[in-house]
Amino acid sequence: MRYIGAHVSASGGVENAPLNAAKISANAFALFTKNQRQWKAPDLTRSHIVDFKKNMQKHGFDPDYVLPHDSYLINLGSPDKNKLNRSRQAFLDEMKRCEQLDLRCLNFHPGSSLYKISDEQCLDLITESINITLKNSEKVTAVIENTAGQGSNLGYKFEHLAYIIQRIDDKNRIGVCLDTCHLFAAGYDLRTNKSFNKTFKEFDRIVGFEYLKGMHLNDSKKKLANKVDRHASLGEGFIGLKPFKMLIRSEFSCSIPLILETPDPKKWEAEIRLLRSFE
Repeated sequence: MRYIGAHVSASGGVENAPLNAAKISANAFALFTKNQRQWKAPDLTRSHIVDFKKNMQKHGFDPDYVLPHDSYLINLGSPDKNKLNRSRQAFLDEMKRCEQLDLRCLNFHPGSSLYKISDEQCLDLITESINITLKNSEKVTAVIENTAGQGSNLGYKFEHLAYIIQRIDDKNRIGVCLDTCHLFAAGYDLRTNKSFNKTFKEFDRIVGFEYLKGMHLNDSKKKLANKVDRHASLGEGFIGLKPFKMLIRSEFSCSIPLILETPDPKKWEAEIRLLRSFE
Protein backbone atom coordinates (compact mmCIF):
# COMPACT_ATOMS: atom_id res chain seq x y z
CA MET A 1 0.00 0.00 0.00
CA ARG A 2 1.16 3.52 -0.82
CA TYR A 3 0.34 6.58 1.28
CA ILE A 4 -1.06 9.11 -1.19
CA GLY A 5 -2.73 12.47 -0.65
CA ALA A 6 -2.54 16.17 -1.41
CA HIS A 7 -1.66 19.47 0.19
CA VAL A 8 -5.11 20.25 1.54
CA SER A 9 -6.60 23.44 2.96
CA ALA A 10 -6.49 24.15 6.70
CA SER A 11 -8.74 27.17 6.30
CA GLY A 12 -10.81 27.75 9.43
CA GLY A 13 -8.33 25.83 11.58
CA VAL A 14 -5.80 23.01 11.33
CA GLU A 15 -8.46 20.58 12.50
CA ASN A 16 -10.12 20.90 9.08
CA ALA A 17 -7.11 19.51 7.19
CA PRO A 18 -7.78 15.83 8.05
CA LEU A 19 -11.44 16.32 7.09
CA ASN A 20 -10.47 17.78 3.73
CA ALA A 21 -8.00 14.95 3.14
CA ALA A 22 -10.66 12.35 3.95
CA LYS A 23 -13.00 13.93 1.38
CA ILE A 24 -10.57 13.09 -1.44
CA SER A 25 -9.99 9.52 -0.20
CA ALA A 26 -6.41 10.29 0.84
CA ASN A 27 -4.44 8.31 3.40
CA ALA A 28 -1.72 10.97 3.62
CA PHE A 29 -1.76 14.76 3.38
CA ALA A 30 0.16 18.01 3.72
CA LEU A 31 -0.97 21.29 5.25
CA PHE A 32 0.16 24.69 6.46
CA THR A 33 -0.13 24.95 10.24
CA LYS A 34 -0.40 28.76 9.91
CA ASN A 35 -0.94 31.32 7.17
CA GLN A 36 1.95 30.67 4.80
CA ARG A 37 2.16 34.28 3.63
CA GLN A 38 2.38 35.96 7.04
CA TRP A 39 5.26 36.08 9.48
CA LYS A 40 3.11 35.77 12.57
CA ALA A 41 -0.12 33.97 13.32
CA PRO A 42 -2.18 33.34 16.44
CA ASP A 43 -1.00 30.46 18.58
CA LEU A 44 -2.75 27.14 18.17
CA THR A 45 -5.49 26.91 20.78
CA ARG A 46 -6.14 23.83 22.88
CA SER A 47 -9.35 23.36 20.87
CA HIS A 48 -7.45 23.42 17.55
CA ILE A 49 -4.96 20.85 18.84
CA VAL A 50 -7.53 18.51 20.41
CA ASP A 51 -9.84 18.64 17.38
CA PHE A 52 -6.95 18.06 14.96
CA LYS A 53 -5.89 14.92 16.80
CA LYS A 54 -9.51 13.77 17.10
CA ASN A 55 -10.08 14.16 13.34
CA MET A 56 -6.79 12.41 12.59
CA GLN A 57 -7.89 9.42 14.63
CA LYS A 58 -11.46 9.45 13.34
CA HIS A 59 -10.31 9.18 9.71
CA GLY A 60 -7.41 6.83 10.35
CA PHE A 61 -4.52 9.15 9.51
CA ASP A 62 -1.09 8.17 10.81
CA PRO A 63 1.13 11.18 11.76
CA ASP A 64 4.02 9.46 9.93
CA TYR A 65 2.25 10.23 6.65
CA VAL A 66 1.42 13.89 7.28
CA LEU A 67 3.92 16.35 5.84
CA PRO A 68 3.34 19.95 6.98
CA HIS A 69 4.99 22.74 4.99
CA ASP A 70 6.46 25.92 6.44
CA SER A 71 5.83 29.52 5.39
CA TYR A 72 6.97 30.74 1.97
CA LEU A 73 8.47 33.83 3.62
CA ILE A 74 11.17 31.91 5.49
CA ASN A 75 14.71 32.10 4.05
CA LEU A 76 17.12 30.16 6.26
CA GLY A 77 20.06 31.28 4.11
CA SER A 78 19.24 34.98 3.93
CA PRO A 79 22.27 37.30 3.63
CA ASP A 80 20.33 39.97 5.57
CA LYS A 81 20.87 39.46 9.32
CA ASN A 82 17.48 40.84 10.35
CA LYS A 83 15.61 38.70 7.82
CA LEU A 84 17.73 35.68 8.73
CA ASN A 85 16.88 36.05 12.42
CA ARG A 86 13.21 36.56 11.59
CA SER A 87 13.28 33.45 9.42
CA ARG A 88 14.91 31.41 12.17
CA GLN A 89 12.33 32.54 14.72
CA ALA A 90 9.48 31.72 12.32
CA PHE A 91 10.97 28.32 11.47
CA LEU A 92 11.28 27.41 15.15
CA ASP A 93 7.66 28.49 15.68
CA GLU A 94 6.60 26.17 12.86
CA MET A 95 8.54 23.29 14.44
CA LYS A 96 6.83 23.97 17.78
CA ARG A 97 3.42 23.87 16.06
CA CYS A 98 4.26 20.46 14.63
CA GLU A 99 5.30 19.31 18.13
CA GLN A 100 1.94 20.46 19.50
CA LEU A 101 0.08 18.50 16.81
CA ASP A 102 2.22 15.38 17.32
CA LEU A 103 3.46 15.57 13.74
CA ARG A 104 6.82 14.02 12.90
CA CYS A 105 8.18 16.24 10.12
CA LEU A 106 8.30 19.80 8.79
CA ASN A 107 8.93 20.29 5.07
CA PHE A 108 10.78 23.46 4.00
CA HIS A 109 12.59 25.08 1.09
CA PRO A 110 16.28 25.45 2.00
CA GLY A 111 16.92 29.12 1.17
CA SER A 112 18.16 31.71 -1.30
CA SER A 113 21.37 33.70 -1.62
CA LEU A 114 19.57 36.63 -3.30
CA TYR A 115 22.82 36.91 -5.33
CA LYS A 116 24.44 38.72 -2.38
CA ILE A 117 26.59 35.88 -1.05
CA SER A 118 28.15 32.76 -2.54
CA ASP A 119 26.23 29.51 -2.77
CA GLU A 120 28.53 27.94 -0.18
CA GLN A 121 28.01 30.82 2.25
CA CYS A 122 24.26 30.50 1.80
CA LEU A 123 24.35 26.72 2.34
CA ASP A 124 26.40 27.27 5.51
CA LEU A 125 23.77 29.71 6.82
CA ILE A 126 21.02 27.20 6.03
CA THR A 127 22.91 24.49 7.90
CA GLU A 128 23.49 26.78 10.87
CA SER A 129 19.80 27.72 10.90
CA ILE A 130 18.72 24.07 10.95
CA ASN A 131 21.19 23.15 13.70
CA ILE A 132 19.98 26.05 15.87
CA THR A 133 16.36 25.04 15.34
CA LEU A 134 16.93 21.36 16.09
CA LYS A 135 18.73 22.23 19.34
CA ASN A 136 15.73 24.30 20.45
CA SER A 137 13.02 21.82 19.50
CA GLU A 138 12.20 18.16 20.02
CA LYS A 139 11.25 15.10 17.97
CA VAL A 140 10.27 16.85 14.70
CA THR A 141 12.46 16.09 11.67
CA ALA A 142 13.47 18.97 9.38
CA VAL A 143 12.73 17.84 5.80
CA ILE A 144 14.53 19.77 3.05
CA GLU A 145 12.64 20.06 -0.23
CA ASN A 146 14.64 20.09 -3.45
CA THR A 147 14.00 23.17 -5.58
CA ALA A 148 13.68 23.92 -9.29
CA GLY A 149 16.69 26.26 -9.20
CA GLN A 150 14.61 29.30 -10.00
CA GLY A 151 16.37 32.61 -9.30
CA SER A 152 18.91 32.31 -6.48
CA ASN A 153 17.16 29.38 -4.77
CA LEU A 154 19.52 26.64 -3.63
CA GLY A 155 18.69 22.96 -3.19
CA TYR A 156 18.26 22.16 -6.88
CA LYS A 157 21.30 19.86 -6.94
CA PHE A 158 21.58 16.65 -4.95
CA GLU A 159 25.01 17.95 -3.93
CA HIS A 160 23.35 20.92 -2.19
CA LEU A 161 21.15 18.58 -0.15
CA ALA A 162 24.11 16.37 0.74
CA TYR A 163 26.22 19.40 1.73
CA ILE A 164 23.56 20.45 4.24
CA ILE A 165 22.93 16.97 5.62
CA GLN A 166 26.64 16.28 6.14
CA ARG A 167 26.86 19.35 8.40
CA ILE A 168 23.77 18.66 10.53
CA ASP A 169 24.64 17.69 14.10
CA ASP A 170 21.62 15.43 14.71
CA LYS A 171 21.30 13.35 11.56
CA ASN A 172 18.33 11.47 13.04
CA ARG A 173 16.27 14.65 12.58
CA ILE A 174 17.11 15.65 9.02
CA GLY A 175 15.54 14.40 5.81
CA VAL A 176 14.60 15.21 2.22
CA CYS A 177 11.37 15.61 0.26
CA LEU A 178 11.76 15.23 -3.51
CA ASP A 179 9.38 17.16 -5.75
CA THR A 180 9.08 15.61 -9.23
CA CYS A 181 8.39 18.94 -10.96
CA HIS A 182 11.40 20.52 -9.23
CA LEU A 183 13.60 17.56 -10.18
CA PHE A 184 12.58 17.87 -13.82
CA ALA A 185 12.96 21.66 -13.87
CA ALA A 186 16.45 21.32 -12.37
CA GLY A 187 17.51 18.93 -15.13
CA TYR A 188 16.91 15.48 -13.63
CA ASP A 189 15.07 13.53 -16.33
CA LEU A 190 12.44 11.00 -15.24
CA ARG A 191 10.73 10.13 -18.50
CA THR A 192 12.37 6.85 -19.51
CA ASN A 193 13.32 3.75 -17.54
CA LYS A 194 17.00 4.58 -18.07
CA SER A 195 16.79 8.24 -17.03
CA PHE A 196 14.45 7.48 -14.10
CA ASN A 197 16.82 4.84 -12.72
CA LYS A 198 19.85 7.08 -13.33
CA THR A 199 18.26 9.97 -11.41
CA PHE A 200 17.35 7.91 -8.36
CA LYS A 201 20.64 5.97 -8.33
CA GLU A 202 22.37 9.34 -8.32
CA PHE A 203 20.17 10.50 -5.44
CA ASP A 204 21.00 7.37 -3.46
CA ARG A 205 24.73 7.72 -4.15
CA ILE A 206 24.95 11.42 -3.27
CA VAL A 207 22.27 11.78 -0.56
CA GLY A 208 20.97 8.32 0.36
CA PHE A 209 17.46 6.85 0.41
CA GLU A 210 17.65 6.66 4.20
CA TYR A 211 17.04 10.43 4.20
CA LEU A 212 13.99 10.34 1.87
CA LYS A 213 10.99 11.25 4.07
CA GLY A 214 8.40 12.19 1.44
CA MET A 215 7.71 13.18 -2.15
CA HIS A 216 5.61 15.78 -3.96
CA LEU A 217 4.06 14.35 -7.10
CA ASN A 218 3.60 17.03 -9.76
CA ASP A 219 3.84 17.18 -13.53
CA SER A 220 5.65 20.18 -15.05
CA LYS A 221 4.30 22.95 -17.27
CA LYS A 222 7.87 23.71 -18.38
CA LYS A 223 10.44 21.67 -20.30
CA LEU A 224 13.35 19.75 -18.83
CA ALA A 225 16.08 21.85 -17.16
CA ASN A 226 14.05 25.06 -17.57
CA LYS A 227 14.61 25.95 -13.87
CA VAL A 228 11.06 27.31 -13.67
CA ASP A 229 8.73 25.97 -10.97
CA ARG A 230 5.32 25.52 -12.60
CA HIS A 231 3.26 22.52 -11.54
CA ALA A 232 0.86 20.74 -13.89
CA SER A 233 -1.80 18.10 -13.26
CA LEU A 234 -0.58 14.53 -13.70
CA GLY A 235 -0.19 13.60 -17.37
CA GLU A 236 -0.82 17.17 -18.53
CA GLY A 237 2.77 18.41 -18.55
CA PHE A 238 6.18 17.58 -19.98
CA ILE A 239 6.88 14.76 -17.52
CA GLY A 240 3.89 12.60 -18.51
CA LEU A 241 2.35 9.66 -16.66
CA LYS A 242 5.02 6.98 -17.15
CA PRO A 243 7.39 8.26 -14.42
CA PHE A 244 4.56 8.25 -11.88
CA LYS A 245 3.84 4.60 -12.68
CA MET A 246 7.53 3.79 -12.14
CA LEU A 247 7.61 5.81 -8.95
CA ILE A 248 4.55 4.14 -7.42
CA ARG A 249 6.03 0.73 -8.21
CA SER A 250 9.44 1.62 -6.77
CA GLU A 251 10.48 0.19 -3.44
CA PHE A 252 11.52 3.59 -2.07
CA SER A 253 7.96 4.97 -2.32
CA CYS A 254 6.27 2.38 -0.12
CA SER A 255 6.72 3.93 3.33
CA ILE A 256 6.67 7.70 2.77
CA PRO A 257 3.89 10.26 2.17
CA LEU A 258 3.31 10.93 -1.54
CA ILE A 259 1.71 14.35 -1.80
CA LEU A 260 0.03 15.99 -4.78
CA GLU A 261 0.56 19.72 -5.23
CA THR A 262 -1.03 19.77 -8.66
CA PRO A 263 -2.89 22.99 -9.51
CA ASP A 264 -6.51 21.79 -9.69
CA PRO A 265 -7.92 20.56 -6.34
CA LYS A 266 -11.01 19.27 -8.18
CA LYS A 267 -8.81 16.63 -9.82
CA TRP A 268 -7.09 15.41 -6.64
CA GLU A 269 -9.47 12.55 -5.88
CA ALA A 270 -9.20 11.28 -9.46
CA GLU A 271 -5.41 11.69 -9.41
CA ILE A 272 -5.20 9.69 -6.18
CA ARG A 273 -7.29 6.93 -7.77
CA LEU A 274 -5.03 7.01 -10.83
CA LEU A 275 -1.87 6.69 -8.74
CA ARG A 276 -3.37 3.82 -6.74
CA SER A 277 -4.21 2.02 -9.99
CA PHE A 278 -0.46 1.89 -10.72
CA GLU A 279 0.32 -0.21 -7.62
